[in-house]
Amino acid sequence: MFLDFMSEVEGLLRDALEGCGFKAEDGVNNLGLEISPHADLASSVAFRLAPVQKISPALIARDIHQAMPQEYKYVDRVELAGPYLNFFMNRIFLNTVLDQALADDRWTGRMSQRVIVEHTSANPDGPLHVGHIRNSVIGDTLVRILRRAGCTVDAQYYVNDMGRQEAMVVVGCDHFQLDGSKADHAIAKVYIAANKAMELDPEIRKEADQVIQRYEAGDPETVAKIQSAVRYAVSGIEETLHRMNIRHDSYRWESEFVRNGDVTEMVKDLEKTGLTEWEDGAFQLDLSTFGFEKKIVLRRTDGTSLYITRDLAYHRWKAANSDQAVDILGADHKLVSGQLCTALRLLGIREPEVVIFEFVSLPTGSMSTRKGKFISADELLDEVEKQAFEEVRLRRPEESEAFHREVARQVATGAVRYDVVKVSADKATTFDWKQALDFEKLSAPFIQYAHARACSILRKGEAAPSFQADQLTGENEVALIKKIAQFDLVIDQAARELKPHHLATYARELAETFNLFYRYSPVLDAAEELKAARMALVRAARNALRSTLETLGIPALETM
Repeated sequence: MFLDFMSEVEGLLRDALEGCGFKAEDGVNNLGLEISPHADLASSVAFRLAPVQKISPALIARDIHQAMPQEYKYVDRVELAGPYLNFFMNRIFLNTVLDQALADDRWTGRMSQRVIVEHTSANPDGPLHVGHIRNSVIGDTLVRILRRAGCTVDAQYYVNDMGRQEAMVVVGCDHFQLDGSKADHAIAKVYIAANKAMELDPEIRKEADQVIQRYEAGDPETVAKIQSAVRYAVSGIEETLHRMNIRHDSYRWESEFVRNGDVTEMVKDLEKTGLTEWEDGAFQLDLSTFGFEKKIVLRRTDGTSLYITRDLAYHRWKAANSDQAVDILGADHKLVSGQLCTALRLLGIREPEVVIFEFVSLPTGSMSTRKGKFISADELLDEVEKQAFEEVRLRRPEESEAFHREVARQVATGAVRYDVVKVSADKATTFDWKQALDFEKLSAPFIQYAHARACSILRKGEAAPSFQADQLTGENEVALIKKIAQFDLVIDQAARELKPHHLATYARELAETFNLFYRYSPVLDAAEELKAARMALVRAARNALRSTLETLGIPALETM
C-alpha cells in the first residue's frame, strides 16, 4: 500500500539526484520523506544538500524537480514548493489501495527477522499490579506489530525461580496454608506472612538461604517445591494476562541456565576480561571504565549466582537463537540494563534492544478502598469492567444482561490496553477509567464503535457485484482511502522503532477519518452506483479497522 507509493517516490528522487550529479557522499542517503499537510509525501532532501553544495535549498529543489522522470505508476504529479518537493497520489494508486483492502490480504509486511520479545517477567511471588500492566501491554502490542510486519516472534516470559523471593515463597508454603483464593493472590499471602515471620524469627532467613543453596545445587525435593510454587503463581498471573488478551509463547526459567552450565561459562568468560575481582566476599565485575560506579556482583561468598549473572547467560542464549532480542523494562531497570548491555558488549555478544517505559499511576482517590497499598491488576480490571457494564447497559437497554457483560468485558480490555499504549513509553501516564471508557472521545471504545458502525452499515446494505471506484472522488472519500493506505507504513515504522504508540495514534486517526466519511458521505441513501462504491469503501475501512484493532490486541466488536 503506502510503502509501494513511497518506494516509487524514492526511486524517482534517486534518479533525479543522479541526473543532477549528486552522490551518496553529498548527503542524499536520507531523502527526508514525510507525510505533509501539503502533499501525500514531501521531500526535504534539498536542505541536506545545501551545506555541501553551498547553494540555497530552493535552487537545489528546482534543479531536482527539473530532472525528475516524467513517467509514473502511482504518482499523479510532483510540485515544487520552495525548498520542498511535493508528491501526490494518482487515481490508479487509490484504486489499488481499495482493491487490496477489499481483498483483505495485504495487512502483513515482508520483514523476516526472528525476534524474541521478553515482557512482563514478574516475580512469581504474587499477582500483577498496576505497574506491571504497562510492561505487559507494551510488550504484547510490540509482539503483534512485529508479527504484522512479517517477523517470526517468540513472546517470552523469563521466570525468576532462583531469587530470595521464591525461597521465601517456599518457606511460606512450609509454614502457612495456601487458601482458596486465586493462585497468585494465594501465593502472595504466604509470601507476605513469611516475611512478617522473619522479622520476629531470624531462623526464617536462614531457612530461605538454605533453600537458595539447595535449589542451585539441584536438590530434588527443593526443586519440586519451588517449581510447584512457581507454576501455581504463574497460572494465576496467566489468568490476569488472558483477561487483557495477552499470551506468552514460551517460558525460560533462570535455573535452566545454571543447570546447563551457561552461568558458569559466562562467569569464566567475564573473568578473562581482567575486570573481575573478589571483594567483600563476592566475585564482582568492575565496569567503572565504562561509567558505572557500582560493581556487578556475579557470585556470592557461598558460590551461588545472582539474577544478573543468570540474566547474562539468558541474553547470550537469546542472541544465539534470534536475529533481534527486545526487552521491555521499567525505568527502574535503566542502570542494570546498561550494565548488562556493557558486559555483553565486552564479550562480543549482540545486545538486546531495550524499551524502557515510565510508570503508569492512578488518579488521586481512585479505588481508595486499598489506599496505601498496591492495586492489583485484577482489581483494576474488575473496576473498569464494572464501569463498562454500566455504560453499555445505558447505551443498549434493550439487550440482555449476557450481552451487556460480554460487550463490557471486551470494551474494558480495549480501554485498558489502548489507554496504556497510546502514550509514548518514555512518558509517564495516569490511567483514568472515565476517560478510557468515553465512547465519544479518542479512546478504545471510540475506535471499536467505528468498527461496529461499519459492520452495521454492511449488514443493512447489500454488496453490489461490481462498483466503480472512480466515483469515490469526494474529499472525505479520498481521505479515507489514503488513511487506509498508511497502515503498512505505520506498522513498518512502529516495528523498526519499537514504538507501539504510533499504531495507537493511527487507530484513532483511522476511526476519525471513517467517522467524517460516514457523516458527510451518505452510504445507504446514495444513488445506486455511488452506493455500491461507498459500500465497498465501508468494507475496506472495516477491514482496516479490524486489522488495526487486532494488532493493538483490542477486540474488534461487530455490535456495541
